[in-house]
Amino acid sequence: QVQLVESGGGLVQPGGSLRLSCAASGSILSINAMGWYRQAPGNQRELVASITSGGSTNYAASVKGRFTISRDNAKNTVALQMNTLKPEDTAVYYCNANLRRLGAIWYDYYWGQGTQVTVSS
Repeated sequence: QVQLVESGGGLVQPGGSLRLSCAASGSILSINAMGWYRQAPGNQRELVASITSGGSTNYAASVKGRFTISRDNAKNTVALQMNTLKPEDTAVYYCNANLRRLGAIWYDYYWGQGTQVTVSS
């Protein structure tokens, strides 16, 4: 069993900050990339940011310069620091990991349950 558990969502005013965290646990052999996606009502799920095991990062154009992704390989965690939040950042944010389970041959993608981020005055 593998679990990804997110935390840190909530309600924040425009211009404010939030930090999301995600911890992967279970029978994990290794983790390749980790990332954050979001889905607003009526929209498709979209990539927000991703980070490889080596620390290379990738950001959606809409969040570049405002969000920072980081990870702790030893703890199997990934975080998303979100600054200067805008109402259009409102969405459910999902943690994602490309990982290999113990006994598995291939890497596969796993998702967290999602955490709500609401940016509103």
